[in-house]
Amino acid sequence: MTTPRWPPLPRSVPQFRPSVARRLARWLFRIGGWRFVGDLPDVPKLVLIGAPHSSWWDGVWGLLAKVALGVDISFMAKRELFFFPLGSVLRRLGGVPIERDATHGVVEQTVERFGQAERLWIGIAPEGTRKRVTRWKSGFWHIARHAGVPILPIYFHYPHKTIGVGPLLAPSADIEADLEKLRAFYAPWHGRHRSTN
Repeated sequence: MTTPRWPPLPRSVPQFRPSVARRLARWLFRIGGWRFVGDLPDVPKLVLIGAPHSSWWDGVWGLLAKVALGVDISFMAKRELFFFPLGSVLRRLGGVPIERDATHGVVEQTVERFGQAERLWIGIAPEGTRKRVTRWKSGFWHIARHAGVPILPIYFHYPHKTIGVGPLLAPSADIEADLEKLRAFYAPWHGRHRSTN
């Protein structure tokens, strides 16, 4: 079994110190047959999006990759997941519970959080659900646009057990064009149960 390649973290990336948890996450990632491809950008603030999101396993492998890399990424998840004792674990890992019906307040609060932080990476699933959707939720774009930070697409490709990094996208004034570019990037990748198309 090939040992996964773990890219060195650029200086600007929010990160935490190496630990036993990091070594354990790398071991679990390896025995699961997964690998991480691509290099993380040297950017202190960004909105990270992950897709296709078709299974709760995405969260498991995504969190293992985050810990294995040593990147301090906050991530938004539906409030229903934050029950005892899972909620305390998710919060320790950077989880931020959100009400999916109150997206406007979430956007404003997150933009404010970006303004107060020196370094901040926030992860969001743009599909907003594990089910197939015809239109992504746009909150991540509004957060990035109003906070003046780029969007980093991360993909799950289950046929090759790969989590990979895409190119940074600086939000323009045209949300539809930006979403079209992102969906085109995700077109080749296939989640556990489906693609983004």
